This record gives sequence, C-alpha cells and structure tokens, in this order.
Amino acid sequence: MIKSVKRNENRIARHKRVRKKVSGTADRPRLCVFRSSRHMYAQLIDDVNGKTLLSCSTLDKSLGLESTENKEAAKKVGEAVAKKALDKGIEEVVFDRGGYIYHGRVKELADGARSAGLKF
Repeated sequence: MIKSVKRNENRIARHKRVRKKVSGTADRPRLCVFRSSRHMYAQLIDDVNGKTLLSCSTLDKSLGLESTENKEAAKKVGEAVAKKALDKGIEEVVFDRGGYIYHGRVKELADGARSAGLKF
C-alpha cells in the first residue's frame, strides 16, 4: 500500500475516534479543520441540526494571501473564521483538529482564532 494512502487512512481513523467525543451545538459549534498540502479549510458545524454555519479557507480572495501553504496563511484563516463567528454572535466553539497533530499549521489556525476572540 502506498505510504500516503495509509497515512490518510490513519488520520481518518483518529478523526473518527475523536468525533465520538466531540460534538457541536448551535450555541457551541464545532470548529473543524481540514489541511491539504496546499490549503487550509475551517468550518463551524452544528452537529445537532447537521448544518455548516460558516466556513473559511485559504481559497478566499478577500484574505489577500501571497502563499496559501504556510503558517501565516493558516493564522489568517483562523482570524477570518473567528471574525465571521463573532459577527454571527458565536463566541465559544469546540475545536476539532480533524485527526491531525496539533502542531504547525493546525496550531497556527487555532492560535489565530483565539487571538481574534474565539474561546475554546
């Protein structure tokens, strides 16, 4: 089996394990992170109603990013998702790292969201 395929299968298994315990509500949605090799994506999800409340990614032109695959871009995505959440009246979230190690770009996204005012 190809190494990268096995690595992604392991990540999905970790994510499923975490999702057994982590769930979002309308008052405290789940901040779900997805990291690809080039981009970062973040969503606020209400698991009770099965709805995505808002999303943000490095694909958004409004962020004005020079590079989409570094820590600075991840931090800006975190700040942008926090700003959108605060505009909707959401102040507290549950962080879902998506099976990724809390390190590097995932950590920067979380730090960016915290610095912009989200609590988790």
